Amino acid sequence: MSRFLTGCAKKLGIFVPAILLAMLSHPACGEERHRVVVSTDIGGTDPDDFQSMVHLLVYADVLDIEGLISSPYGPGRRQHIEEVIDCYDNDFANLKTHSDAYPMPSALRAITKQGETEIAPYGGVRESTEGSQWLVECARRDDPRPLHVLIWGGIEDLAQALHDAPDILPKLRVYYIGGPNKKWGPHAYQYIADHHPNLFIIEANSTYRGWFTGGNQADAWGNKGFVQQHVAGHGALGDLFDQKLDSIKMGDTPSVGWLLNGTPSDPSRPSWGGQFVRAWARPYLRLDRVATTADQIEVFGILEMVLNINDDSLANPEAELIVENQEIPGYVPGDGTIRFRFCPKAIKTYSFRIRSNIAALDEQTGGIQSNAPPVTLAQAPSPNLPKWWTDDPDTQNAEGEHHGAKTVSRWRGDYLADFAARMLRCQTPSVTKPAH
Repeated sequence: MSRFLTGCAKKLGIFVPAILLAMLSHPACGEERHRVVVSTDIGGTDPDDFQSMVHLLVYADVLDIEGLISSPYGPGRRQHIEEVIDCYDNDFANLKTHSDAYPMPSALRAITKQGETEIAPYGGVRESTEGSQWLVECARRDDPRPLHVLIWGGIEDLAQALHDAPDILPKLRVYYIGGPNKKWGPHAYQYIADHHPNLFIIEANSTYRGWFTGGNQADAWGNKGFVQQHVAGHGALGDLFDQKLDSIKMGDTPSVGWLLNGTPSDPSRPSWGGQFVRAWARPYLRLDRVATTADQIEVFGILEMVLNINDDSLANPEAELIVENQEIPGYVPGDGTIRFRFCPKAIKTYSFRIRSNIAALDEQTGGIQSNAPPVTLAQAPSPNLPKWWTDDPDTQNAEGEHHGAKTVSRWRGDYLADFAARMLRCQTPSVTKPAH
């Protein structure tokens, strides 16, 4: 409704107050509220999760948030989620005057859990965590609504939950911000692809970039200008957003936009979180040798190299695959081989070398050419992945090399105007009766 009114107002030259737009973004009376669990690497290597968490909490009155799980593959812990909740607590007096459906800060702290803090081993799972157990508990609740699991960081806790409780799979609707996260956690991803192909999942490897790339970037709509005008100085949440990064990144926010304005049951339809196509067979290349730059793989695919050790004298054979900023440990299954998995996150030629106590492998070099997916793949969805969705490979919907990103950036004016209205709630109490 808010998007419709905004469009009409622009055509007629009418200014629609931001507060009114924010009120109209509430679900209509009787409309289903979405159940949500967020898994985030907030506090890790990228500050954008703080921004996305701020955005999520100012919309907390229109979503049933059931879990906030810290799932980093590096630094970052549950206290970083609590840091944002503390700011929400400071702004709560103002927020609740706009809607009495905002959850109490104490309720949000109670559902904040610590998940996996390490990259999954080769098998894809390790042991249950507080986060994975909470995900299972939420999914098993007696509630007819699906549980939307928004993965902003590592996918390890989801993999562990599915391993421990495969019965929860039909209840889940997953939106996975892949790309760099898939690069760092290929084992958990491959476990899900191999063992749970019937999962309802959106694998957004590049579509999410449309939130901060493309669209109207002029003046106050630019990534930096928007933060200066509509976020900084808008309550404790706005100040935290600005302090962490004074320019829009919010790379995980499309997963929330998908629920706020779209048709979550049908990812093929337009939404603030993007528009997706049924997935073709997930790209995977297995080689029994060291890859070279003559070898090719689809971007965001999984390269697996299974190399012979050929040295029975080593009690503990070890090796690392060094690619750019990664040092990927090899897995030794005990069958005379060592295995590496690598996921390229960009369309380019990669070079790598091996560091090992295995003489035949030490200082070997190689590489791989990562290519864009052919457009025709969208016409060949995999029958083995009936509910798996991914980025649209059509170049008409790309922002540069980022496939699908334009299906998000096309709505930039709408979702940023709505977000700006929400940030006013942190700053100014409502003079009318709060919405229900």
